[in-house]
Amino acid sequence: MNTGVLDELVSALRCLPSVGPKSAQRMAFHLLQRDRAGADRLARALGDALTRLHNCARCNTFTELEVCERCSSPRRDASQLCVVETPADMLMMEQTHSYSGLYFCLMGRIAPLEGVGPKELRLDRLLERAADPAVREVILATNFTNEGEATAHYLGEMLRARGLAVTRIARGLPVGGELEHTDIGTIAQALSERRPA
Repeated sequence: MNTGVLDELVSALRCLPSVGPKSAQRMAFHLLQRDRAGADRLARALGDALTRLHNCARCNTFTELEVCERCSSPRRDASQLCVVETPADMLMMEQTHSYSGLYFCLMGRIAPLEGVGPKELRLDRLLERAADPAVREVILATNFTNEGEATAHYLGEMLRARGLAVTRIARGLPVGGELEHTDIGTIAQALSERRPA
């Protein structure tokens, strides 16, 4: 049995995050055995996305337009610029319905062990965006991982050196979270960043 095409499919599926060889093999067999229509739909959708989506000229997220709908909306608060790591992070911020400013998506984070430094993030585009006179505050909303913290620190220094007001999203206990189920680092951070009640 010649399995070159099947091996290629399994290998291609492994490019997805958290998908190892067994999971990729299960997905491939499922698509081929039980859901060929779904496989065809997936292939077409992926092809369309690769052909039609590109980075927004202003915020760097994915869009079909030259400038995405958020960046071109007059209802957004142009005085705030929120910097996120990924389009998924931007979507999470939007789902809170508590932020109405603009965004810049880094499409990554500084991760020296992965070979990602400031040059790979194209921070020149962020500086250009933050230089808009309407921007009064840059909010750093990178993740609270070692890489996200390093990225926030680097960006904070770089943006403050240009006279911009820079803030960092707070961290602490999750809504509805219980202390006994929270890690020590999060509790310590929540204590150090407490505010008047």
